[in-house]
Amino acid sequence: MTTRPYVLLSAAVSVDGYLDDASPERLLLSNAEDFARVDAVRASCDAILIGATTMRRDNPRLLVNSESLRAERMARGLPEYPLKVTVTASGDLDPALKFWHYGQDKLVFTVDAVADKLRRDLDGLADVVSTGTDLDWGQVLDKLGERGVGRLMVEGGGTIHTQFMAADLADELHLAVAPLLVGQATAPHFLNPAAYPGGSNARMRLLEAQTIGDVVLLRYAPRDRT
Repeated sequence: MTTRPYVLLSAAVSVDGYLDDASPERLLLSNAEDFARVDAVRASCDAILIGATTMRRDNPRLLVNSESLRAERMARGLPEYPLKVTVTASGDLDPALKFWHYGQDKLVFTVDAVADKLRRDLDGLADVVSTGTDLDWGQVLDKLGERGVGRLMVEGGGTIHTQFMAADLADELHLAVAPLLVGQATAPHFLNPAAYPGGSNARMRLLEAQTIGDVVLLRYAPRDRT
């Protein structure tokens, strides 16, 4: 039986729970020290996953930026960069996005209806895998496990985080809380309404709390609820 990867959800949020504001420019919630921490977490993982909406909105390269961290990966016999993964049910992924043109291997999970279109659009840029008529997170994790992914970092956005948490598929949660208030109704939240395991009284186990400059990092074990 294929072993699914260990799933680590990572997000930076404002005090009022937003991932960003509603402006066209990305809101930088973390500080330089916390960005360095995230870079180290990326380097420790076999794959990094973001949703298609986040790709279209932020157009990230999604790389390990530190040259020394990349060198350490290669010294351990790993690829210089983790596998980059995205998911889409619409098939709306522009081949010009930075995601495709930096780093090494890329993988797209999608559905049957748009799989052939994506294979044409992303020919030479990424492998495309369909999970059937619907996007199936269990299949996504199984197929990543088959590819040797032992540790998966999920960087959002809010819809992706919500789906992982609601399906009880997250092993660990890293939440960096920035001293900002967004307060904009159209801005994206970290989590959306959903039927979360255990309901509103189920308390996750706190693994760690630390200050990183003016940011507070909270590490939780989402499956360990009381």
